[in-house]
Amino acid sequence: MKKDAIFEFFRILAEDNPSPETELEFGNIYQLLVAVVLSAQATDAGVNKATRALFARVQTPRQMVELGEEDLKQYIKTIGLFNSKAKNVIALSEQLIAHHGGEVPADRDALVTLPGVGRKTANVVMNCAFGEETFAVDTHVFRVCNRTGLAPGKTPDKVEALLEKRVPQPFRQHAHHWLILLGRYTCKARTPECWRCLVVAQCGFREKRLEPPPGKGVG
Repeated sequence: MKKDAIFEFFRILAEDNPSPETELEFGNIYQLLVAVVLSAQATDAGVNKATRALFARVQTPRQMVELGEEDLKQYIKTIGLFNSKAKNVIALSEQLIAHHGGEVPADRDALVTLPGVGRKTANVVMNCAFGEETFAVDTHVFRVCNRTGLAPGKTPDKVEALLEKRVPQPFRQHAHHWLILLGRYTCKARTPECWRCLVVAQCGFREKRLEPPPGKGVG
């Protein structure tokens, strides 16, 4: 995708949704971190359903440690990989208490040292909590960037590196949110709904579906 097409791509998405936000529900930065860790290989909707009751009880790392791994599992048992996620959430909470005064560090290098926190999770927290211009590459972003030609790459790290180079101001702050939403609701994995995509003209996908299948509207 050429430079002018990239600018127009994000300009259109920004005009449609000027202030996109994560669809994960949380009340503070610690809860955001936990929610993102739980969201790996799970839907935001599924995580929200599990964390509403959990976050009503737990707002801090110390409260999470006091809750304990077995009780935590009962709250999140509807989420995939809940056993390993519960272990990681307790461990990262203990580490926050031991090394960061119970606070989530505003530092990506520090975040990725926490159990269960990879680069994608750290990027989400840095962006949503601390306003950093980071590019979290989840499955939706990875698919959209490769399919459209925006930032093709064989690995999430390569896609992220290309986004760093290609995404212009003033769109860097919210770019990954627009890409996630585009992938989640329009540029879907099995059947991209190109016929209703706002940025179809800028997209480099060669197999665009410009007509909806029978029974599908354009709304």
